[in-house]
Amino acid sequence: MKVLVTGGAGFIGSHLVAYYLSQNALVWCVDNLLTGRPENLAEYRSSQNLRFLEKDVTSLSIEKLPNDFNLVFHLASPASPVDYQRYPLETMRVNSLGTEKMLRLALKCEARFLYSSTSEVYGDPEIPVQPETYWGRVNPVGPRSVYDEAKRYGEAITMLFHRYWKANTAIARIFNTYGPGMKPDDGRVIPNFINQLLTGKPLTVYGDGQQTRSLCYIDDLVEGIVLLAKSDEHQPVNLGNPEEFTILQLVAEIEKIAKMPVSIEYRPLPEDDPKRRKPDISRAKQLLGWEPKVSLKVGLSKTLDYFQSQIHLKK
Repeated sequence: MKVLVTGGAGFIGSHLVAYYLSQNALVWCVDNLLTGRPENLAEYRSSQNLRFLEKDVTSLSIEKLPNDFNLVFHLASPASPVDYQRYPLETMRVNSLGTEKMLRLALKCEARFLYSSTSEVYGDPEIPVQPETYWGRVNPVGPRSVYDEAKRYGEAITMLFHRYWKANTAIARIFNTYGPGMKPDDGRVIPNFINQLLTGKPLTVYGDGQQTRSLCYIDDLVEGIVLLAKSDEHQPVNLGNPEEFTILQLVAEIEKIAKMPVSIEYRPLPEDDPKRRKPDISRAKQLLGWEPKVSLKVGLSKTLDYFQSQIHLKK
C-alpha cells in the first residue's frame, strides 16, 4: 500500500504516518513545517518506508509525484487559533488550492481521498449537539473565518470532485483532539492548561468557564480516520468524543491528575468563540462501528506525561 499524508509532521498527521508505517505501508509525507514539527517524525525518519518532502502543498507539482497512491490524506493546514491567525492567507490557500491539487492527484491515481475538515464548520452552534445535517452558524467575516470558511470551502470542493468526476472522497469532521505530539504553544485548551501548569502560571479561563468542549484522544481519532478511509462513505462524518465537559470541569480534572494546586486567571471570551461543542457520532457508529474508548482521565495522564518528558529533554 502507498499512502500520501499532507501535513504529516503535524499533530494528527504524524500519528497517521506512524499508524501506516506500522502497517508496512510506503508513506509519503508532505509538510512545509510552517506549523508542523520535525521532532514529531524523528523516530521514523530512518524508516525505509518513509519519504519526506519539505514542500508547500500549494506549490507542489503533482506531475512529479507517483501516480500509484492508494490513499491520499489532506491534513495540511494551520489548525489552532494561534496558528491560523498568524498565517491567515496560508490557511485559506492550503484548504482551497491545496485541496484541489490533492484531489487532482487522487483522481489521477484512482486513490481514496480523505479531507480533514473540522467541527469549526458548525461555528458557534445554535443546537447543543451537532449532527452532520446541521449547516452551522459561522460568521463569514469574523476573526475565525479564515479557518472556518476555508474548511467549508474544502468540503465543498471535495464534494464537487466526487459529484462531477466520481472521485473517491471522504470528509472527516474532526472535533477537539488532544494527546502527545501537540505543541506547548498550540493555543488550544489542553496544551495551554498543561503548559501553564508545568511552568507555574495561572490557568487561563475565558469567560466564566461554563462553555463546554468534547475532547477526543488522538489514538481514538486516528482509528476513526483509518476506518473512514477504508469505508465507501462520501458524505461528512463527525469524529469526536461526545462526552462533554465545561472548561472549569477540565481544570478540576487536570488538577486531580497532576496532583498540583492550580490558580485561575479569567479573561474575556474571544469573539465568535463557541459556547458548546458536542458531536453527534451516530453516523460514525453506524457506518464505521467506531466510538472513542480512551477516557479523559487516561488521555490527560498520557498527555501530561508527554509534556513533562519534553521539558526534561530540553534540560
